[in-house]
Amino acid sequence: MPASTPSPAPPAPTSPADPDAEATTDSALTASAGPDGTRSATEGKPAAQGDTGGTAGPTTERPAPQGDTEHSDDAGDTVDVGGTRSTTAASPAAQDPAGEVAAGETSGAPRRRGAGARLARLRAWRERYPRVARVVWWATTVLSVVLLYLALLLPVPLAGFEPRMLLRLPGEAVVVAAVLTALPRRPRVVVAALGGAGLAALTVVNLLDMGFGSYLGRGFNLVLDWELLDDARSYLADSLGGTTTALLTAGVLASVVALFAGMAAAMVRVGTVLGRDAQKSTRVTLVAGTVWITCSVLTVQLAGQPLTVHRAAGALNAQTDRVRDTLRDEAAFGKEARADRFGNTPAAQLVPDLRGKDVVFTFIESYGRSAIEDPVMAPGVDRTLASSTAALEKAGYRAKSGWLTSATYGGSSWLGHSTTLSGLWIDNQQRYRTVMASDHLSLTKAFRKTGAWDTVGVMPGVQKGWPEQKYYGLDKVYNAFQLGYQGPKFSWSTMPDQYALEAYQRLVHGKQRDKPLMSEIILTSSHQPWAPIPKMVGWDELGDGSVFGPIEKAGRRAGDVIADTTASREEYGKSIQYSVTALTQWLERYGTDDTVLVFLGDHQPISRVSGTHASRDVPISIVAKDPKVLDRIADWGWTDGLRPAHGAPVWKMSAFRDRFLLAYGSTPHPSGG
Repeated sequence: MPASTPSPAPPAPTSPADPDAEATTDSALTASAGPDGTRSATEGKPAAQGDTGGTAGPTTERPAPQGDTEHSDDAGDTVDVGGTRSTTAASPAAQDPAGEVAAGETSGAPRRRGAGARLARLRAWRERYPRVARVVWWATTVLSVVLLYLALLLPVPLAGFEPRMLLRLPGEAVVVAAVLTALPRRPRVVVAALGGAGLAALTVVNLLDMGFGSYLGRGFNLVLDWELLDDARSYLADSLGGTTTALLTAGVLASVVALFAGMAAAMVRVGTVLGRDAQKSTRVTLVAGTVWITCSVLTVQLAGQPLTVHRAAGALNAQTDRVRDTLRDEAAFGKEARADRFGNTPAAQLVPDLRGKDVVFTFIESYGRSAIEDPVMAPGVDRTLASSTAALEKAGYRAKSGWLTSATYGGSSWLGHSTTLSGLWIDNQQRYRTVMASDHLSLTKAFRKTGAWDTVGVMPGVQKGWPEQKYYGLDKVYNAFQLGYQGPKFSWSTMPDQYALEAYQRLVHGKQRDKPLMSEIILTSSHQPWAPIPKMVGWDELGDGSVFGPIEKAGRRAGDVIADTTASREEYGKSIQYSVTALTQWLERYGTDDTVLVFLGDHQPISRVSGTHASRDVPISIVAKDPKVLDRIADWGWTDGLRPAHGAPVWKMSAFRDRFLLAYGSTPHPSGG
């Protein structure tokens, strides 16, 4: 007689605690193929030949749906073979949360290891705690949607950010939903994971773009700006300390890794939810797409702003355009740098009207128009400029002042320095490298080319090799370690401006020379984060700078100021007052009848201090005792004194070199076409 067959058992139900399972059961399964090409699944271990104690478990068979067939060796997966799908009820052993005996195993068989065992334990836990599992499922799904939604709304401005800016419907979300709904399961998982990683990369670039916009007034350049991240790390180390910076760096790197993993997982999760009911997801996607297009055409607004946006696509397009423009600009600017209005001017025809004068070009860090006109900073700075003007006049000096529009904003001071002295618009790192490697005549090198001046640089902010010395034509450069300073650092600034000027006097300006002196000095005490700020001490008390120790200890800490807008603005204004006071007192004390001082800002402070709509203008002043020096620029229309009037002329910073050379008698002889 043929062996008896057990009556069919009903299919094992799908666990309600596993909403994301697609056409699978939550039970651990084993399967055996029948001779007719179908596969039946059994509960526990199928009886083997000769096994007197075993009986076959109940089986069920149902036709498999058309389309992809699924096969998995993991417990709890269905197996489709030959057009039929077989499942079994869960073995009690498979539901053991400890996984001591997995589905399809006997106590004497080897334990299942790896992903199958972990999946079995997870599904057993879901069956044991269905409510908790459902809460976890909904929580992770909602978090996934929120993460993707926020990523698709970037970039947003940091300055002036308002929560209502997030009340938008990103068009990219509709496209992503349509693609994930249309794909079969396995391609959908792959596409979702890759798409999530790509969105994470775009998010990182968008966050950098937001940071650069807030601090430097421009977007992040994928080609040129990666090296500036190391400068940012150095700035934080100088401002907040090495340990804090190391922890912040590690945190940022960990966050980036977590962002990539989280974004990929979130996209897969959303794709899984959409794939559970493709017909319903398709209908919802069509409705959302119709709503988006309608609102976009009708320019529907919510909270005073357009409801529909496509920021992610716009950000990607902006980065693509920026990269293309950068590559084009490199070639075009190289040609521009080779052309020089004074490139072939003989030495005897360069600045003849300044012969015999000691000329000092001084850049004051972050000295921008906001320092003079902003209602928070201006009162103190204006008082300092007024009192300094009066003191200089008492010492026999006169001044004229105007405005220059800087090539940079919030940082990258070297771009402002090079633009002023080269006569070229240098607003990115590639242009800077191009100019530094060229023969284009810098204003400082013009003095050296004459052979009538000794040239020197005082750079307290330089703490490593500085190959730019050659381009600027400086015979000698004193860096942070060559000025004899033994006092404390003031955040990023290696030494107070007063000390740097006194060291310049001791090492260079106060010595007897055969030739007059042309100097370039960079003052750094007004560099962010503007805490602690040095105070003026008696010039005879400076010594090696140790006198600043108690002042530094009593000052505000960078961490207390760097993230506080009001405190940053107040302390920034005080730092400008300090730098201007130190410079003008040095001139009163050590200047001569032949001293000509040109001082200016390199850029505006960051937007958190200067404001979201601030210009890029910086003040510039020329101070001298000899009235002929200022007579040469009488037709410039500049304001008398150290404070330029609001309506004083505004030139691009790149125009200053040629105007200065022409004003003091230089004759153009172009080179390079």
